Amino acid sequence: MAHDHHAHEHHPHGDLGCSHSPARFEGAFAIAVALNVFVVLAEVGFGYLANSLALMADAAHNFSDVVGLLLAWGAAWLGKARPTARHTYGYRRASILAALGNAALLLVATGGIIVEAIGRLHRAEPVATRIVIWVAAIGIVVNATTALLFMRNRHRDMNIKGAFLHMAADAGISFGVVIAAVLTMWTGYFWFDPVVSFAIAFAVLLSGWGLARDATNLALDAVPRGINQDDVRAYLYTLPGVSEVHDLHIWAMSTTETALTAHLVRPGASLDDRLLHDTARELAKRFGIGHATLQVEAGPANHACWLGDESPSA
Repeated sequence: MAHDHHAHEHHPHGDLGCSHSPARFEGAFAIAVALNVFVVLAEVGFGYLANSLALMADAAHNFSDVVGLLLAWGAAWLGKARPTARHTYGYRRASILAALGNAALLLVATGGIIVEAIGRLHRAEPVATRIVIWVAAIGIVVNATTALLFMRNRHRDMNIKGAFLHMAADAGISFGVVIAAVLTMWTGYFWFDPVVSFAIAFAVLLSGWGLARDATNLALDAVPRGINQDDVRAYLYTLPGVSEVHDLHIWAMSTTETALTAHLVRPGASLDDRLLHDTARELAKRFGIGHATLQVEAGPANHACWLGDESPSA
């Protein structure tokens, strides 16, 4: 090549640096959606019969989880689509949009629960506690079962993690509904029901806010959580012959894949495909960055890179 700039792209295949995509969890999503639809219908129907806001609030939370599961499932399906001339990365970022949509649903559900709970505190109403206990107990079993479906790979994908956290939280919330019903039965105080509803709303708010924060950061191409850009830069400086690293960018292509671009200045060095190959594999192994694009430059003595002065703000 006659130019001083050499472009090289490396895309590691296999498991190295590649997280398990939600596409591998179609069966888990199908089972989780079916079970939670059953729980939602049971809680809505029996919650109405029992006049239990806590049970209805749990149904609203479970319904938001069903929609979130469907969004994540749909994003997994879109993520398998092949790249096109217009969408050169395919539809990987659909998983990030799904996480944002899920977070928005959780936050909206929280508002509805809080408004109704405030009203119930002012007008305490009797609750059919035995019905509440049995239906909530079913919710505990179903939510714990579905959480187990996603537990193994919850650290590898935001949507899988979201599904696991929501199902595990739902099991705990259903347990809280049982406790509220038991206390109401023993004491005759019906205010336990709206108080537990506030607790449910708080739990939903916490999970929804955390998911919204992380998904928004990914949508804005922030460095994914768990990756320190300074550590990546320091590693690149250890490469043989590298005197300068600039125009370094790290961002999420999806909730499972991380990309990197960087310019490496190697004065007097020739093109070294082995170095680039090994560097890409090491980035995947150390930092989980599975899609690295590295541009090697000879330095300002030849042609200064016009992006060489770019530096990120604190």
